[in-house]
Parts: sequence; C-alpha cells; structure tokens
Amino acid sequence: MKVSKKTFGLLSNGKKVHLYTLKAGDLSLSISTLGATWTSLLVPSRSKGTDDILLGFSSFDGYVENSYYGVTVGRFANRIGGAKFSLGGRDHYLFKNAGENTLHGGRMPFSSRVWKAEAYEEPDGVFVRFELKSPDGDEGFPGNLLAAVSYGLTKSNEIVADYTAKVDAPCPVNLTNHAYYNLAGEGRAMDVLSTELKLYCPSYLEVDETLIPTGKILPVKNTPLDFQIRKPIGRDIGSLASTGRGYDHCFVVDGEIGKLRPFAEVYDPFSGRSMRGFTTQPGLQLYTANSISSLQGKIGSVYEKYGAFCLETQHYPDSPNQSSFPSAIFGPGQDYQERAIFAFDW
Repeated sequence: MKVSKKTFGLLSNGKKVHLYTLKAGDLSLSISTLGATWTSLLVPSRSKGTDDILLGFSSFDGYVENSYYGVTVGRFANRIGGAKFSLGGRDHYLFKNAGENTLHGGRMPFSSRVWKAEAYEEPDGVFVRFELKSPDGDEGFPGNLLAAVSYGLTKSNEIVADYTAKVDAPCPVNLTNHAYYNLAGEGRAMDVLSTELKLYCPSYLEVDETLIPTGKILPVKNTPLDFQIRKPIGRDIGSLASTGRGYDHCFVVDGEIGKLRPFAEVYDPFSGRSMRGFTTQPGLQLYTANSISSLQGKIGSVYEKYGAFCLETQHYPDSPNQSSFPSAIFGPGQDYQERAIFAFDW
C-alpha cells in the first residue's frame, strides 16, 4: 500500500492543485485537490488487462473546465426546485443553473474549488482526507460549514468514501461523488447498454418535466425502472426515449436509512469486472450519461451518449422543499455523516 503526491497544475489565481494516487490491493485511484475529483481508477480483469474505468480528461485543463466528471458535489447534490427553499421562516435564494432550478450546488459549487488534503494510512488501507470551508451565505446557503471527505482504497479492493460536515446554523447538506463509470474501460469506445445492473431499490421518485420530484414515491415493479433482478442497462432504456434522456432518476434504497446496506451490483460481460455498492444514504441517482456528445476524453478517447453510468448516493433531490422526504437539514448538534463503499472484483 502506498500514497504518492505530485503537482497537477496551477490555476489562474495562483493556487496550486495536487494529485494524489492511492494504491492498495490490485487497484489504483487518483484524486485531484480541485473538486476532490476522482481522475482515474485502474482495475484489472481476468482476460482484458488493466483499464481505467473512469471517464475523464488527459490534461489538467480538462479538469479545470470539468463540470461533474468524478467531482465531489456540494453543498447540495442534485436539484433544488425553484432555486430556493425556506428555513426557520426565512427564504433562501440560490443560483439558477438548471433552468429555474439549482443543480449540484450552484454557480461555484464545491466541485470547482481547491480542497485542503492530507494523506494517511490505516491497517486495512490508504486514504486522503479533503477539507473545505464554506462561509455563511455561500451560494445562498446559510451557516458556516466545514466539509470533510475521506476517500480510500483497502487491501480488499474497495473504495471507501466517508462524508462529514459541520455547520453552525440549520442548512441543507447533501454530498456525493459524481464518478462516470465504464467497467469495460474508458478508452474502449464501448457504451454501457450491455452492462448488467441490479439495484436494491423497490421504488423511485416521480419527477416533473424539469426533473424536480412531485413528492410521489412509486414502485418500480413492471416499469423500465425495475432493476431488482439484474438486467442490461439498455434493455428497457428505449421505453424512456420519449423523454430524450435515458435514465436520470432517484431511487429509494431499501433498508434502514443511516445503516450501511447494499444499493447496487454491476457486471460488465466484456471484461468480467463487477462492482458492488453500499451506502448509508436514503437515495441513489442513476444517470446514464445521456447528454454526452463527442466529448474529448483521455488520450484520444471520445465519449458518446450512454458512454458511462453514474451511481450517486445521496439524499433525495429537492428535500429542502419536500417535508415528506427524509430531512436533509443539518446544523448545530446534528452533524452530517454518511458513508459509501464500492467493492470491485473480476
């Protein structure tokens, strides 16, 4: 096990960005201090060699211009309807960056900032802890917030992600990682429609045409959203063609909220790689890279629609405006603390 650190690049404001590379078991994970971003994940296979299974970019400049590939999202992942919410009798107005709504934190989200970082080692793995301070009023959110995210690799070929936040006033908090996975390898020009997916999710959140939840939680049974039995991602995606989007839905993870429990199993028949996911969070956003079009990726790769899948463990979108959803309000006496684990095999 080892961790290495190098200079990744320099921002126009003079801030230096570093890249950490963690090696444990048979995996190698690289993470940038810009956005606490996963830039690569090298995973072996039985017959196809070792591949980087994360979509991303070859250069530092690609990550400076990057919106969401591999980033840590905050203060609030996913959408907040109308770019506002009320708390304690006060209205809070956010930046509209998704039509009339706020998406993934606003204009200058956590994914666009340089995090402080420190590497450390434990008996079972190697880790990097990232910290970011967000002042009261930042992007319209109340309270002074300190976010800390630890990403690590274990000897058992797992990525462990621990998200914590302390804030001195009640505030919505929702952190996640927005990795774009392709288990066949990011450079093989293969889509993920044949990738097989099982979700431990018996229901999902109904949304309107702008992807804001209506408040209804519906069963997945007998719908294209039913992944309770493993199936190829593309099997029923045509049934969603009228939306022009593919999958971009928040699912309800089965089991007790706050307890670490399985949320997904993924298998790629080309490489034989598999991934199992576990979370303490109530929700899971499945996204199938529906808006990619001829994106220049790593070392000559070109990414197209359905070139990856995202599994974003999180609180439900628009939770600050939906009183029937699990509360995503944290503050004095109630810190934010969540965990996700991604286990790989081949």
